[in-house]
Amino acid sequence: MDTPHAGGPAADTTIWSPPLPAAPGFAHTIVETPGLRTHVATVGEGPPVLLLHGFPEHWWQWRDIAPAIAAQGYRVICPDLRGAGWTEADDPRIGHETRMHDLIALMEVLGIDRAHVITHDLGAVTGMHLAYAHPARVRTLVQMSVPPGFMRFTPRMLPAFRVYPRMLWGGHRQSLRWTLGPPWAVHPMSEATLDSYLRVEQRPEVARATRKVVLGMIGPELPRLMGTHYKRMRLQPPTLLAFGQEDRPFTEPVVRGMCRDHDRYAERFELAFIPDAAHFVTDDAPDAVAALAVDWLRRAGGAD
Repeated sequence: MDTPHAGGPAADTTIWSPPLPAAPGFAHTIVETPGLRTHVATVGEGPPVLLLHGFPEHWWQWRDIAPAIAAQGYRVICPDLRGAGWTEADDPRIGHETRMHDLIALMEVLGIDRAHVITHDLGAVTGMHLAYAHPARVRTLVQMSVPPGFMRFTPRMLPAFRVYPRMLWGGHRQSLRWTLGPPWAVHPMSEATLDSYLRVEQRPEVARATRKVVLGMIGPELPRLMGTHYKRMRLQPPTLLAFGQEDRPFTEPVVRGMCRDHDRYAERFELAFIPDAAHFVTDDAPDAVAALAVDWLRRAGGAD
């Protein structure tokens, strides 16, 4: 892949291969850590906010949300996680907590001791790992479209896993375009939006990452979520859990039932439900997500 010199910002999106999708205001950098060259998109100045994308997305998921947060006085940092976007790894394997260790190494290089963390989908799993294992690193946590670690398991959530067999057995041979449409998004994504997300499929390591993510990350996480692993710990960073109101099967009654014991397992925990949005809440309702996130950063983050 042709990229700018490591550590140097590049506003010209066309010098990357494939070209980065357009998003005004971002600086683009490759940050080197052992065995990894992470593409990072950054906007704004102030206290750091890490935005962790979902699957099969990358930094561009935050194209509207990051500038809105930055406009409120924050430095917003959007890395492409291992196996996604324009990040390159010497070792293509993705283990259960590999991305968390990658994130810690990235924070060290960037000189970030502690940050607000905003997450979606599989990025929420990495954010949750960081919040439990290294709570001092996380000032506040916003977790979207994924239940909390301490959830009460209910069979009503099983339809959420219906995508994994297809991802496991065919995900490396076919485009993931099908994962970005109904019923997971209320508003159909345009061809330009789908191209911006999926153009990285032409990169072999991204195309092969689906099975690695399912087997390496999701497989080991499910027993933790359904068992007692997280219930034996306490979630210390102030955490806001948000779902789109049209997200199935995570309807508001189901989520509230899964989280009804949150006082036992979390220091500070709130729920939010975003209208006119489903699983891909950041595409369905970016303005509402940005407003919700900024409100939580201010209310729960203390003095910056």
